[in-house]
Amino acid sequence: MTSLFLRNSNRPGRGPRPRGVVLSLCAGAAVFALAALTALAPPPPTEEAQAEAPYSARQTAGYAQPDQTVAVSEGAVAAAISRDGYAAAPGLETYTAGSTNRDWAELVLYLAGFPVSESNVTVMMRWMRQENGPDDWWLRNNPLNNGWGSGGGSGLGSYDNLVTAAQNVGNALHGNSGYAAIVAGFASSAPTAQIEAAIWASPWASSHYANGSHWAYTPVPEYASPAGTWG
Repeated sequence: MTSLFLRNSNRPGRGPRPRGVVLSLCAGAAVFALAALTALAPPPPTEEAQAEAPYSARQTAGYAQPDQTVAVSEGAVAAAISRDGYAAAPGLETYTAGSTNRDWAELVLYLAGFPVSESNVTVMMRWMRQENGPDDWWLRNNPLNNGWGSGGGSGLGSYDNLVTAAQNVGNALHGNSGYAAIVAGFASSAPTAQIEAAIWASPWASSHYANGSHWAYTPVPEYASPAGTWG
């Protein structure tokens, strides 16, 4: 381009062109060339077109963030993952929220530190039935006619509420050596016959339940105590 201008400037009858004119002509040509290239270039691809384009096309066109793939051997075996197990155990609030003779039997076992197993609950409910009967088991808020802390050494005393009564049953069982076999039976969740035999042989009842001949084995129906008896 420069040689053309120099050749033209030496033609007869014309003087040399000013430097500003030459620079202006060069700049104009560059702008024209850039505009032509811009007009011929395709518009940039949309995001949808980039997402739909295959991986090879994305690489060729320079699309942003091409898909990534990982090759896994056919013989690969997934590693076993060990996770800790979780379990929820009932607490005091759970046991004191009930109202039936079964609920009270479970509360006694819980407060005394014994397993709340089905065999233990069965024995406790049978024991309650022998003392007060099933349909008024809450009598004097003393289901097992316990004299420990009830104000009645013969077992005819009363408690302020059934929760206090349950606490005193546990205290009585652990506090008297004559009940050691009962405690051992409940603590190991022994067969019902073993625990019941220990109850009959203990000093809990002066009649000893006629050594079991007055003991009933039929299922004990559940009854709810009146409002306010649980404290």
